[in-house]
Amino acid sequence: MKKKQCIAMLLAGGKGSRLKELTRNVAKPAVPFGGKYRIIDFALSNCKNSSIDTVGILTQYKQETLQNYIENGEKWGLNRKIGGVAILQPNQSDNTESTYEGTAHAVYENLRYIESQNPEYVLILSGDHIYKMDYSHMVKEHKRSGADATISVIQVPWSEASRFGIMNIDPETNQIIEFEEKPVYPKSNLASMGIYLFNWPILKKFLEKEENNPFSSKDFGKDVIPSMLQENCHLHAYHFNGYWKDVGTVQSFWEAHMDLLSVNTNPILKNEEWIIYTNGISQPPMYLDGKASLHQSIISEGCKVYGEVENSVLFYGVTVGEGAIIKDSVILPNTIIGENAEIYRSVVGNGSFIGAFSKVGDSTPYSEITLIGDNETIQPLVYK
Repeated sequence: MKKKQCIAMLLAGGKGSRLKELTRNVAKPAVPFGGKYRIIDFALSNCKNSSIDTVGILTQYKQETLQNYIENGEKWGLNRKIGGVAILQPNQSDNTESTYEGTAHAVYENLRYIESQNPEYVLILSGDHIYKMDYSHMVKEHKRSGADATISVIQVPWSEASRFGIMNIDPETNQIIEFEEKPVYPKSNLASMGIYLFNWPILKKFLEKEENNPFSSKDFGKDVIPSMLQENCHLHAYHFNGYWKDVGTVQSFWEAHMDLLSVNTNPILKNEEWIIYTNGISQPPMYLDGKASLHQSIISEGCKVYGEVENSVLFYGVTVGEGAIIKDSVILPNTIIGENAEIYRSVVGNGSFIGAFSKVGDSTPYSEITLIGDNETIQPLVYK
């Protein structure tokens, strides 16, 4: 078989419990984002735009929601006869239902698929990050460095560094000399983005090593990368300077949507020729009533707005009743906001109903984000 330069393995199997009710019915990468997209659209579009035409998508929790959404990958240009997209579920035995035990184990379980593609390099991606990135630049730098593996890193605020896997590097060569998983006292603010590029033989070797280690958690950050450093492998840091957001929590999900409301931080508006593809639903144009008021917001197709919307993102098919107020909030698809309802600093799930005169959320700055799950009904305790 002809050798393929690079394939991607997209980790999309996590339950996403930190997103709470938003992942009750769908896998985390299938959660809506940005008014018309799903979270996984960004990684898939990056692959398409980077000319990586072979993507294995490793699913587990609510895998049918991703399978139904991605279909044959045509919407992302990944349905080619050579390569394309493959949905890879945990191997099933006759009597038991298997699960992926960690990120590295998920890839290990699909070694046969990788070998069938005969790649020179394997790119490991996460399905829950918002960013635009040309992976071909990372591949070129990896080849130039002669590294065994390259890890994409981004500078984070020092105050947040202890939340990430932190890379300590040689500033002259960008070679990684130490990796610390969520250190209490970080030595640098270069955080791993969870994007790894491996020489295929090296990756296979260390996946098999961790599989045979009874004490391993079979995770890339916790096990594979430290093991490679311990064996003096050459690990290279690839610096990424664009927008990147891990939307694994309700707070970060809300923050990423607020970032969309400024042209300076909106990743979709930057580098517009780098298209984010989606398997979207066609809706009628937005309707804006004469009594409506809009300010610094994103309003998607199919919305009907009769009230006031400020600093918010409305997904497709949302109805905002007359006299209703929505501020600093994210309203997912097909939600109905009743007349004179008030919503502040909230994320409202898909298909929910917020009754007339109801109040959701706290308008106080820096207050905790309120989450309403999918298909919920909220009514006021006392009508005005």
